[in-house]
Amino acid sequence: MNKNDKNGELNLPDSTIANILHTGNWMNEKFSDHLKQYALSIQQFQVLRSLRVLKGEPTSLLTLQAEMVSKNSNTTRLVEKLRLKGLITRNQDEENRRKVEIRITEIGLKLLAEIDTVHSDFENDVVGNLSNNEILTLNKLLEKIRKK
Repeated sequence: MNKNDKNGELNLPDSTIANILHTGNWMNEKFSDHLKQYALSIQQFQVLRSLRVLKGEPTSLLTLQAEMVSKNSNTTRLVEKLRLKGLITRNQDEENRRKVEIRITEIGLKLLAEIDTVHSDFENDVVGNLSNNEILTLNKLLEKIRKK
């Protein structure tokens, strides 16, 4: 833990920030490793899950970008990689070339269904040492930090 130089006391804000960053990096690595077997990045997985919720309805790049956990994600590049894998379709409007409709394919839905069969095991592996009340409290605290 980080200590304050003056009196040797714990610097709680500094320690908390370091702990959150460390945990975030740990989670990112663990989640990335979990998705490697499906040849997906975390961001690609997020895009597919967002599209699945729409049940075949199209969405735009802007809408997908807004739903991303990492706002720095290059959604255009992510969508193109998923399209090349056959997991989504991307159609440009003939009259308005800036309008793009993105949909998940059957192949994409099947891949998500396959991931679903082991994803709960992954989730339990990550937070299995926490009670439901601890998980709820942790989520409330993390949301409170972000809504400052």
